[in-house]
Amino acid sequence: MPILLSVPEKLNALAQRAEFPLYVVGGAVRDALAGLPSSQDWDICAPVSAERFSALAQECGLTVNGVYKNTGTVNLTDGDVKMEFTSFRTDKYRRGEHAPESIEFTTDIETDARRRDFKCNAVYYDIRRGEIADPLGGVKDIESKTITTTRDADEVFSEDGLRLMRLARLAAQLGFSPDLACIFGAKFNAALISKISAERIFAELKLILHADEKYGVRYAHYDGLKLLEGTDVLNYILPELAAGKGMPQRADFHAHDVLEHSLRTCRYSDTRVRFSALLHDIGKPAAFRETGKYHGHDVYGEKIARQVLERWKAPKKLTDTVCRLTALHMYDLDGKARAGKIRAFIVKNYDVYKPLLLLKQADYSGCKDDLNVCPTITKWENIRKEMEAEGVPFTLKQLAVRGNELKDIVPAPQTGEILNKLLLWCAQDGARNAKPALLAEAGRLASQASKGE
Repeated sequence: MPILLSVPEKLNALAQRAEFPLYVVGGAVRDALAGLPSSQDWDICAPVSAERFSALAQECGLTVNGVYKNTGTVNLTDGDVKMEFTSFRTDKYRRGEHAPESIEFTTDIETDARRRDFKCNAVYYDIRRGEIADPLGGVKDIESKTITTTRDADEVFSEDGLRLMRLARLAAQLGFSPDLACIFGAKFNAALISKISAERIFAELKLILHADEKYGVRYAHYDGLKLLEGTDVLNYILPELAAGKGMPQRADFHAHDVLEHSLRTCRYSDTRVRFSALLHDIGKPAAFRETGKYHGHDVYGEKIARQVLERWKAPKKLTDTVCRLTALHMYDLDGKARAGKIRAFIVKNYDVYKPLLLLKQADYSGCKDDLNVCPTITKWENIRKEMEAEGVPFTLKQLAVRGNELKDIVPAPQTGEILNKLLLWCAQDGARNAKPALLAEAGRLASQASKGE
């Protein structure tokens, strides 16, 4: 079967020179057949040893960065594109562990295909001939947008626990549907995800949460999360969140249970707040267990979200932001907070104000699938625009006085605290952001502090 695949020039030259057939396999071939944008995942393979391939690759002007004889793998680049070569092989695993226990090399393409996870990833492109080799019928799956396993589904998922999350990611990104055997095979082996490192789980979950960005499949990230739920994998990677399944909420505010609301909040969220959207209500099950109510779940949630993100070894900046937004997302829920309090709140939290609005909108939409603008956002933004028009400073940099200008008024250890108080003082009236007024107020605050008031 002919296919249009734009192979890097040096790789093509290598294939023409080689005495053996050289194939592209996996994502690049699958995506080309599916009519999707060209993948930059250049996985290549051949029925030859890593050493033999490596020597020829260097002769053809490619740079070899690593040769791993035990796995038959070569990492290389043409200067612009990274590639990975693997000799035809078959793998044996310790149950659930990502790395193979033993490897045997082969010259048979069908044997190599059967070691892979899904048939759609086991389609080969013969670079020299410009033709497809399809030993397992993967082309049919791609055409029907289906995911099936290369062997018995139970066997495939029992080998490598990471495949449980790869299934959700690929199905979401591609907009493909796993067949029932695939779903049940994953569900039966869901517990094996516990054999995968926290870092890998986090990396795969991040890809799932941004699955809609890969090929533009709308709500793909939600579909991936629903597949994690449906195969029970969510129970193992996020038990704190999965505990919300079946927990009812007030019908006048919510159309979904606690878990589904979290997933739908994520569904409607901006790409910049996906983790926050997923975890914002993670404290509800714990709050209900301890108090019989959801009240205070933002406080529980901040603590639990940190435990989860630290368990995954997530970046500190992401962890801190998610926890902060989780703690703040309930503020002014009923819209009754006075303008003065909102002004102070905006200034205090200005560094996360924009992402907080994004989370507020997603949370609102996730309640009853309402895509209208959240009323709280309209209220807050009107107040913020008034503040902006008044010249209210939102950051210390915008304050009309600097710390060194307070040295004759404020004791040095108190400078930072006084500056922050001045910022909040100005939040109520932009006209206060003038140096004489600020210096006078700083003096009053310092005097007040010295008297212990």
